Amino acid sequence: MPGENLSRDEARERAALLSVDGYDVSLDLRSAVGDDAGEGPRTFRSVTTIRFRCAEPGAASFADLIAPAVTAVSLNGKDLDPGAVFDGTRIQLEDLAAENELVVDAQCAYSRTGEGMHRFVDPEDGEVYLYTQYEPADARRVFANFEQPDLKAPFRAEVRAPEGWTVWSNGVGELTDGVWKFAETKPISTYITAFAAGPYHYVTDSYSRTFDDGTTLEIPLGAMCRKGLAPHFDADDVFLITKQGLDFFHDHFDYPYPFGKYDQAFVPEYNLGAMENPGLVTFREEYIFRGKVTQASYSGRANTILHEMAHMWFGDLVTMEWWDDLWLKESFADFMGAFALVGATRFTDGWITFANRRKAWAYRADQLPSTHPITADIRDLQDAKLNFDGITYAKGASVLKQLVAYVGQDAFLEGARRYFKRNAYGNTRLGDLLSVLEETSGRDMASWSRSWLQTAGVNSLTPQVVLDVEGGRIAELTVLQEAAESHPELRPHRVVVGLYRMEDGRLVRYERAEVDVDGPRTVVVELAGADAPELVLVNDEDLTYAKTRFDAVSLATLRDHLSALTDPMARALCWSALWNMTRDALLLAPDFIDLVMRFGRRETGIGVLQMLHAWANSALVNYSPPWWRETGAKLLAHIALRDLRDAEPGSEQQLAWARFYASVASAPEELALLQALLDGTEKIEGLAVDQELRWAFLEPLAAHGAADESAVAAELARDDTASGKRHQVRCLAARPSAAVKAQAWAQVVESDALSNALVEATIAGFAQPSQRELLAPYTEKYFAAIERVWAERSIQIGVDVVRGLFPAYPAAEDAQATLDATDAWLTSHEGAAPALRRLVLEARDDLARALRAQAADNEGRGAQD
Repeated sequence: MPGENLSRDEARERAALLSVDGYDVSLDLRSAVGDDAGEGPRTFRSVTTIRFRCAEPGAASFADLIAPAVTAVSLNGKDLDPGAVFDGTRIQLEDLAAENELVVDAQCAYSRTGEGMHRFVDPEDGEVYLYTQYEPADARRVFANFEQPDLKAPFRAEVRAPEGWTVWSNGVGELTDGVWKFAETKPISTYITAFAAGPYHYVTDSYSRTFDDGTTLEIPLGAMCRKGLAPHFDADDVFLITKQGLDFFHDHFDYPYPFGKYDQAFVPEYNLGAMENPGLVTFREEYIFRGKVTQASYSGRANTILHEMAHMWFGDLVTMEWWDDLWLKESFADFMGAFALVGATRFTDGWITFANRRKAWAYRADQLPSTHPITADIRDLQDAKLNFDGITYAKGASVLKQLVAYVGQDAFLEGARRYFKRNAYGNTRLGDLLSVLEETSGRDMASWSRSWLQTAGVNSLTPQVVLDVEGGRIAELTVLQEAAESHPELRPHRVVVGLYRMEDGRLVRYERAEVDVDGPRTVVVELAGADAPELVLVNDEDLTYAKTRFDAVSLATLRDHLSALTDPMARALCWSALWNMTRDALLLAPDFIDLVMRFGRRETGIGVLQMLHAWANSALVNYSPPWWRETGAKLLAHIALRDLRDAEPGSEQQLAWARFYASVASAPEELALLQALLDGTEKIEGLAVDQELRWAFLEPLAAHGAADESAVAAELARDDTASGKRHQVRCLAARPSAAVKAQAWAQVVESDALSNALVEATIAGFAQPSQRELLAPYTEKYFAAIERVWAERSIQIGVDVVRGLFPAYPAAEDAQATLDATDAWLTSHEGAAPALRRLVLEARDDLARALRAQAADNEGRGAQD
């Protein structure tokens, strides 16, 4: 729709012209319940009053609003014709005064896509729940505003809601004469204003902090979820992490939490992990665990809680001017989440998880054709939506970890403290942060920024060891730095180089040197004369962001003794490096799978083990040659069952192996065991087959034709909940039938009747790697449909469809044709929306990478029948 995609130039022009003094928003949400007899979308009334100033009286500008209808508009007391000034996305404002008041009375639409005011009907009890999600620019779907981050203003709200409901917003609310009225906020950006409303289950607690000057800060705490999830809601643990985080950030930031209360809402059908709305943080409700999960899941939830809490300072208190500097909040929150996780909670292995899981996301994103500098060039809102990616989050956080090693932790944190105090309730750019870091560290931040923030791509670091003539000591150890031809920047890296050898059956570090690697070749003089190593780890302790490579001796050592590494961080880094080598076709996928088969069972870190399972599965379906996949699946299923039976009964390792077994089971006897575990005719000591695990067992049965529609219906009858419905939809779409695939395609591509969560579930079921021939007809349909889908659907649904339905699993005989079809679409659609082209380019790159790995295996071994 014209005007929906706000450009950076338009935002800058408007920010130079306008200053916003305040919003008063009045919503009537009573229409959320009851029958909807009207034509078109279900709507609610939204009345907004905006007080703002104009630097050039007489100038023109516009306000943002996406709504089915506008009833009335007045500017400075003059009624305007809605039909003349509102085009569906913008309200034109002519002849502005120095001081202005705009009043907009609109009918806004409830959402089923997770954007704007999302409405969810719980299938379990029929209750209706509402919540908002705006980032980057969907507050305009709920109230008229100036939708850009640098036009901050205080925000007041009142809401009329169905009887018996509770309503929450950013400020403290009070029900008076049937109206919920909320305290005015501090100046905040529109994208972090928020509402939640409905019969939520709500639990309270409080946090208190006494500062050195004797003052005390009291923060009311709240946590909420749907009533149907209340029996599973471990609010005590949520509050524990929350209080630990508040203590940690107050210790380090020297700036009291500025937004009054701290509510945390776990909401249904949420597109993201969480959102940092001040005073009302929202999370996907999957963080409430309905069944047994491993500590990695609890650690992940704690990390997310702390990530969002860090945003209260990095992002909410101080906000980027435009989405170019999105990293100023996301990179910092990602880093601070892990920093606080290790420093404040029971999850002291948080940096291992970060190195193994979070950085894998960054390494993948940084090798895509769409890679970009951490400080990105964001032309418009569609660009912004796609830049919530592995570069902005995980690479940015990794680079900040390198920055801490470069300037020192004390200087880094003092820089943060000065940054908050100087820019509170304001907006910043890159230079504002660099200037305070230069002050506190004495380092040249401009050159560091040019290398790390303003260039794209990932370097690789490889050790080169020359021994003395006797072969017993190092004559010279060199670190070689390389970069891809497309992004040739070589960067300064602060690294630890670790030397390891076998001692009493253990692979242990006996020498360590912390050095600055710069340029293509760096000699580590500190290690000259050291005993000859069996393993050299060039990014030991994970200080920098780079792909680690191995010399021949080190790689041979890992092939024989990987699990003998006693240090869990070193072990995780070696696994990560081996996975990167597999993706780069330097290590054959069957060889990586062999390493997992031999050493995975000895991995003590549950998060690392679960990551190995995911990587092994990806190695099988993406990077292994087609002729070996059946063999590989049998091998993985065999070791998964072996390790499932051998694991300590009731342990989280046992649960992880059970889930992995389900993900790789395909042979009749493997599927029969899953069915027997579901039926209860087979039991494995200590393994509790709870409802979530039942669905995990049922999906492969459905995907391989061993469970029909009636079996899925019977499981839904056991679990007739919102979660059960999503699992049911996924299982139904997974069935190996041409008619099933056609129906799933039509439901997602040709109709907008499904909610965002059910679109996601349908796509996940549709795209089964074991059904390559069944999916083949949809390659042509995909390229015929995506431009229309992108134009007609919301950006979130568009992203889900374009990413999720790309033909990523072609049959062997169709692989090159699929790549050619992708190239043909890109060539013939050079004028398509840049964000759409980016998604297709990324999917193409993933497919091409998979085919290169498959070809490397064929060349290395010779194709077999």
